[in-house]
Amino acid sequence: MNPTHIGEFSALLTAFFWVISGVLFERASKRTTSLAVSFLRMIFGLAFISVFLWISRGNPFATDASPSAWLWLSLSGVVGFVIGDVFLFEAYVRIGTRITLLLMSLSPVLTGVLSYFIFGEVLELLAVVGIALTLAGIAVVIMTRGEKRNLKLRVNSYGVFCGLMGAVGQSVGLILSKQGMGDYDAFAATQVRIIASIAGFSLFFLIGNHWQKLRVLLSDGQSTRMTAVGALFGPVLGVGFSLLAIQNAPAAIAAAIMSIMPVLIIPVNWLAFREKIKWFEVLGALVTVVGVILLYL
Repeated sequence: MNPTHIGEFSALLTAFFWVISGVLFERASKRTTSLAVSFLRMIFGLAFISVFLWISRGNPFATDASPSAWLWLSLSGVVGFVIGDVFLFEAYVRIGTRITLLLMSLSPVLTGVLSYFIFGEVLELLAVVGIALTLAGIAVVIMTRGEKRNLKLRVNSYGVFCGLMGAVGQSVGLILSKQGMGDYDAFAATQVRIIASIAGFSLFFLIGNHWQKLRVLLSDGQSTRMTAVGALFGPVLGVGFSLLAIQNAPAAIAAAIMSIMPVLIIPVNWLAFREKIKWFEVLGALVTVVGVILLYL
């Protein structure tokens, strides 16, 4: 493992950035639709990442990426951002947020399996235990959110399928990114993924005639501003650091650390929305923290 832990710290930063963007996207989606927010965030993300690359690399576009990198990263953008997100949002509607997030917590396991067969990444026993504790803590937090009357599992086979496909999309997207990126600049690679996702969303909107949803979002100034700020923390900083994480750490470890968002959201909800914290949530958070610490050893 890299002694500087660049990959692990990048994964932790990713989780923090995704928490911020998630709060903003959720509030914007309640005022409009999640599908429109998903598309618009990528458009804003492309603008932000282009400015960032212009400042950091002297070139606003990833023109120095190899054809192979463009191929794999484009596939990653479509699979992770478009296909994965469409299934993810459908799962939210059909089986609820908590069960969807629980299914999404399977993503690090799937990522580990894929990275073993594709990249030959073998985890040490301590790392396996750390991942298991991290996911167990996340599961406890997710299942104890909300009132007791809402804890009943809403069985919907298609919703469960969508949740699983969302997890698959996230895992495959990471693996494709790692395959295509190599030692290429992580943020330039992020731009390639964003460009591909915009093309994918445009095709999806064209086929489904969803343009009215985007017009409704653009007519709501507050939702548009929240989407713009969320794009900075999500598709730009969040995704950029997620690629930096898998570039410098085993994919399964990076994915496990990036999955701790349900735990990080607890203090945010407490500070911002004065939500009560249950002791089971505290227990789950502590187990998760122990698991993450083991991943740094």
